Amino acid sequence: MNNPGKRLRELIDAPEILVMPGIYDGYSARMVKKYGFPAGFLTGGGISEARLGQPDIGLMGMEENLATCRAMVACCDLPMIADGDTGYGNAVNVHHMVRAFEQAGVGGVMIEDQVWPKRCGHMKGKEVISAEEMVQKIRAGAQARRNPDFIIKSRTDSYGTHGLAEAIRRLNLYAQAGADLLFADAVLREEDIATLVREVTKPVSVNMGFGIRQRSTTPLISARRLQDLGVAAVIYPRLLTSAAIQGMINGMNALCASLGRDEIVERPDLAVSFEDLNALVGFDEAQSLEQQFLTEETLNRKYGPAR
Repeated sequence: MNNPGKRLRELIDAPEILVMPGIYDGYSARMVKKYGFPAGFLTGGGISEARLGQPDIGLMGMEENLATCRAMVACCDLPMIADGDTGYGNAVNVHHMVRAFEQAGVGGVMIEDQVWPKRCGHMKGKEVISAEEMVQKIRAGAQARRNPDFIIKSRTDSYGTHGLAEAIRRLNLYAQAGADLLFADAVLREEDIATLVREVTKPVSVNMGFGIRQRSTTPLISARRLQDLGVAAVIYPRLLTSAAIQGMINGMNALCASLGRDEIVERPDLAVSFEDLNALVGFDEAQSLEQQFLTEETLNRKYGPAR
């Protein structure tokens, strides 16, 4: 029986750090699977920006997020943690949100303590609700899950607004309320990550960039070093979205440079082949199903007698 929550728990509890690239569409889900990662993080920011073309400032509603998560679960058998933002309301809303994401087939969901409308954790202008209100949200979410293995990941943004001690206090309260995995976003120093790991009572997840450090965000730390610090899981939510945008920029620059020229410009370094794209999204699986279920007459009409 498929139990993505149980699979995630085993990976979180394992000695090796769990590395989860961010997933935001079918391509990224298939890519994370292709490269052998055992799990993925469904990045709310990436889904909002790719689906709506709008910044991660609370413009995407639950149903839009949920629809994308359902599609990702359908196309890829990786266990995934979804991004439930603030739960889209109060503790009662969180109860129904957890039920909906569990029903969608993800293995867990993250809930954060920002004031709605929330924003990306590395943006300025964040506000947090009271710890007491967030505790009730976590309690409601933990009680709502039908499968006790379903992961409740609690995120606090209080590090940037109130400091490290308050982030630790809040995460311990959230752990007591039923959270399984703890996350303080936008921590600015490696030593603060180490302190947080020592002082909280449940496994810790961190958010990491890749390739370039932006100002006023978490410093780049290798997964191996994070493991040495005692971190249980690391997510790379912006890696594939940023890489995809850079790829599109390169492609558009090449196209613009070719306009007005008579010669054909071939740049295989800028794009995967049609065959590789089809392989990534599982076209071979579709053809195998055709061979298994379509009538001989239909197959002959589509492909000819010699197949």
